[in-house]
Amino acid sequence: MEIINLNRNQPSIINIKTSFILNFQYSKDIWILNCSQGCQHLMEQKNLKINQISNIILTENNIDNISGLLGLLSSLSLINRKKKLNIYISEGIEKYIILGKKYAKTNFRFCIYIYTLKTGLIVKNQDYQIYTFNNKLNFEFLLTTKNKYGKFKFHKAQKFRFTVGPTYGKLKNGCSFLLPDGIIIDGYKFTKFYKSGIKQSILNNKYHNRNNVEISHKSKILEYKFIV
Repeated sequence: MEIINLNRNQPSIINIKTSFILNFQYSKDIWILNCSQGCQHLMEQKNLKINQISNIILTENNIDNISGLLGLLSSLSLINRKKKLNIYISEGIEKYIILGKKYAKTNFRFCIYIYTLKTGLIVKNQDYQIYTFNNKLNFEFLLTTKNKYGKFKFHKAQKFRFTVGPTYGKLKNGCSFLLPDGIIIDGYKFTKFYKSGIKQSILNNKYHNRNNVEISHKSKILEYKFIV
């Protein structure tokens, strides 16, 4: 996966846009976090096809985050896009899109599905998923990759006299077990080349709180959005 930053090169102290392109090269899938002005031009410079966009996530309904949305939707219609497009936002954006269509005297040739952001898993593919957390005034996001498990160590499980069946599957998936004598059996020790998933967090507030600390624990912070 390639993460392309759409933020200003010289950010303002008053406001910093938090905007990214998540390019999944293997699945030929693109997610956009906030559709800022000029994102189409940057995608063209990076040789990215806008028709590969499947999800647009808008953290806030303000001009910085949606200024490039109508232009992008119009371009998708002009290239005769057929597959659906998902838009995730904390507040309804239907009226903005309807008025934009009316002003431009156009209709989109593809279906747009609009979802309201809520705490929990919002979008995923075979390798990645994005979770959102409601922080009262705004939303925080966590991008994670799935854990990778290697070949299961069958003979090692036999030494511990585990019964063949569902327990083996749970061990392979990294589950841990607490035995009656207090010994903890860690599932990742029963697979070869176990690799934990990567966490990357996007925090929208400069003030530390419990939500921010829990989300950013053992994760790479992509960007802060300062609000003053």
